[in-house]
Amino acid sequence: MLAAYRSMSAEQAKAYGKADAKGTQLEKYATLDALGQIRNDLARMRAAGTVVRGGIGHDPKVTALDTTAKTPTLTDCVDLSSYETYDTKAKEVIPLPMEQPLRYVMTVSAEKWPNGWMVTAINPQGGPIC
Repeated sequence: MLAAYRSMSAEQAKAYGKADAKGTQLEKYATLDALGQIRNDLARMRAAGTVVRGGIGHDPKVTALDTTAKTPTLTDCVDLSSYETYDTKAKEVIPLPMEQPLRYVMTVSAEKWPNGWMVTAINPQGGPIC
């Protein structure tokens, strides 16, 4: 399940780097709900004329697992120290809000499907600092 999340995150980074999911394999790792969240982000990015440059650091861990339902919860220490939003029209970096911590805990849900683990939900609302 960690491998599926890491693969989804890598595909998500590719999509955010161009504000477009074309050419990625997001559907292989994310269910419709999680994929919908990413597609909404991409639509907002396209409308704003922004892309993401740099990377987001990840340190995911399984924090809860219901073996009967097969729905684990992951926590990920997200590191934004190399992340930047770039305005493609103005040709400049948009700084992160001052209140945005550079490292925070994010929760992710996954589910066992016939072909492997799939990410079902991403909660990008930052939790505690990590």
